[in-house]
Amino acid sequence: MLDYQTLKSETPAALRQVIREGHYGSHTAGLGKGALQANIVILPADVALDFMRFCQRNPKPCPVIAVSDTGNPMMTTAGQKIDIRSDVPAYYIYRNGVMTEEVTDVADIWTDDMVAFALGCSFTFEHALMAAGIDVWHITNNTTVPMFKTAIPTVPAGPFSGSLVVSMRMIPKDRVEEAKAITRHFPLAHGAPVHAGDPAEIGIKDISTPDWGDPAPELEGHIPVFWACGVTPQAAIQNAKLPVCITHKPGHMLVTDIPDDAEVPIINLPNSI
Repeated sequence: MLDYQTLKSETPAALRQVIREGHYGSHTAGLGKGALQANIVILPADVALDFMRFCQRNPKPCPVIAVSDTGNPMMTTAGQKIDIRSDVPAYYIYRNGVMTEEVTDVADIWTDDMVAFALGCSFTFEHALMAAGIDVWHITNNTTVPMFKTAIPTVPAGPFSGSLVVSMRMIPKDRVEEAKAITRHFPLAHGAPVHAGDPAEIGIKDISTPDWGDPAPELEGHIPVFWACGVTPQAAIQNAKLPVCITHKPGHMLVTDIPDDAEVPIINLPNSI
């Protein structure tokens, strides 16, 4: 396996190649500088329209940046030669709403009736926070950002429903408004936070025990700030209880070729197939 620090300087295409070849299977926070990272949901075509409706009704946690053709694993509008079956460091397999397996390749599960969705990820704006001198603890310490289910409901669509999931970063008290302003410029990566301050106000009982990711310390002089998270569909998938569904493992994202400051998700990639 290749070293995380070494991969920080790799281009998105080179990084995907390393992942495809099985040489890296960890989180992607801090990697692919300048490129939009994406959450992944792969499901049968007969529920794909309902899932698209779920994303359209909940754009803050589910900003759609690319959708595959039915049965085609090549994400042609997300980057050059992206194979969604192998270019994510780790996948979760859900069966009847239960996460049953963690794998690094889903070629043997992919079928010709599947559709893949790529949804923007907050890892994208972390480079901008760090460029402004705001430390991102989980990147500095090579861990996965903590993520939590909240008491905030999403708008349901078809079989998909559930609570909003958020990611948390500890931000210095005197820089919270700056962090809000910076991240607001990344609408395809969840934009500005949904809450800052007391976690209990959004239904989080204990920030030391995240539902996904790794715990982060409560730093002196900082307050917890929460952004909408693309893991939200995983809670909805659990409720939908589909026979089979594939997602990324939280924190283990697809690194696309879309610029991180893009305002329109689709890019012209004539040689992407």
